[in-house]
Order: sequence, then C-alpha cells, then structure tokens
Amino acid sequence: MKKLRVNAAGIDIGAKSIFVAIESEQVKSFATFTQDFILAKDYLLSKGIETVAMEATGVYWVILYEILEQAGLDVWLVDGRQTKQVPGRKTDVKDCQWIQQLHSYGLLNRCFVP
Repeated sequence: MKKLRVNAAGIDIGAKSIFVAIESEQVKSFATFTQDFILAKDYLLSKGIETVAMEATGVYWVILYEILEQAGLDVWLVDGRQTKQVPGRKTDVKDCQWIQQLHSYGLLNRCFVP
C-alpha cells in the first residue's frame, strides 16, 4: 500500500499527557498544560510534520487542535471507532503509533469541526 501522507504524525490524548508518534522516531510524551502543547507543536514543526491526526477524546483535544491549526498544520480530528485495535492490547504509545500509521496511508476520515 502506498503512503499518501509522508510527513504525518499521530497523537493520542489523555487527561494527564499526550503521546506523539512520528515515523522512525521514538514516541514522545507531553503534559496537558498549554505550555506543553506549545512544546509539542514546536517538536512537530522541527521534525517537518505537515499533517497530524488525533482522536476526539472528551474535550481534551480542543486547545491542542487550535494550537496546531494556528501553526499551519493540517489537523485531522478522527473518531476513536476508526482507530480501534485488538482488545486487551491498548496502550497510549501503541495508539498514537497506530493513528500515525492509519493517517499516513489515508485510512482515516476527518470529523467535522465547526
């Protein structure tokens, strides 16, 4: 299968931290304070990332979404049902890597964000 998005990242959002996956890089985690979201944005930009996919988890995604979008990144908010994995093998690190992989192959649909 051919990759449609080469410079893509996947983000798994939790209440206390976010996990960022970039192909050929170690998964990096950041806290959920605004200054940490800005550090995550700077990290993504420094790695040449152009597009990011993240799950819509409660309201935790809203501020991060806005920060990334204002930085000029193509941000995809996706439904968690699209990224489900095998039950019992779920971790934040695996989730962000799976989201990144699905996004890079064009297998995710973007949610409507008003």
